[in-house]
Amino acid sequence: MTDINAIKIIRSRRRSIGLEICPDATLIVRAPLHTSIDYINKLIEKKKNWIIKHQNFFEQQKPLMKQKEFVNGEEFLYLGDSYKLAIVERQSKPLYFYKVFLLSRKYLNRAREVFIRWYKEQARRRIKERVELYSSMAGLKYNKITITSARKRWGSCSRKNNLTFSWYLILTPLNVIDYVVAHEIVHLEEKNHSRKFWAKVALLLPEYKQYRKWLKDNGHLLTF
Repeated sequence: MTDINAIKIIRSRRRSIGLEICPDATLIVRAPLHTSIDYINKLIEKKKNWIIKHQNFFEQQKPLMKQKEFVNGEEFLYLGDSYKLAIVERQSKPLYFYKVFLLSRKYLNRAREVFIRWYKEQARRRIKERVELYSSMAGLKYNKITITSARKRWGSCSRKNNLTFSWYLILTPLNVIDYVVAHEIVHLEEKNHSRKFWAKVALLLPEYKQYRKWLKDNGHLLTF
């Protein structure tokens, strides 16, 4: 068995095996159902230097990913931009946004819950708009959209053409949301990551590579 720590193996009906380093430095191995432990260990050993390099990177980033304190002047992301928080005394809504986040002091002890509820509402609305746009452009139909709290799996498309997206996407620039949406829209037709798949993504979003890179470089910092 490899000496690399924090390994999680997830088996599914996927065709290929993939390695993923999470923000907490855990190594996730996504493998087809009948992949042997011996094969997985050999792959991990082969990719050992890559794994350790990325695990060390995330360990170094942990101080930057501190939990929110919900105090005046603290900054919160929305669609790729940062906005300050102000705690207010009289406000009918728990949270109001207009170039600044206004949080009612009455809900301060539930601030995290209030923010997440607001983010989910915005994600549901905005992502649905983008799905409608790109599915229309591609001439493809989806079944339904679900918003989750996934931290690393930004989007997915099931065999029944159900689309799933993480609400954390609402923290990213709109172009990054468009990349994830276009990616999953193409999966409605191409259930793989072949050259044909990426060619179709490029037809929907020619600059997709730069937005994919943004997510790869910054995704681990999207904590809450």
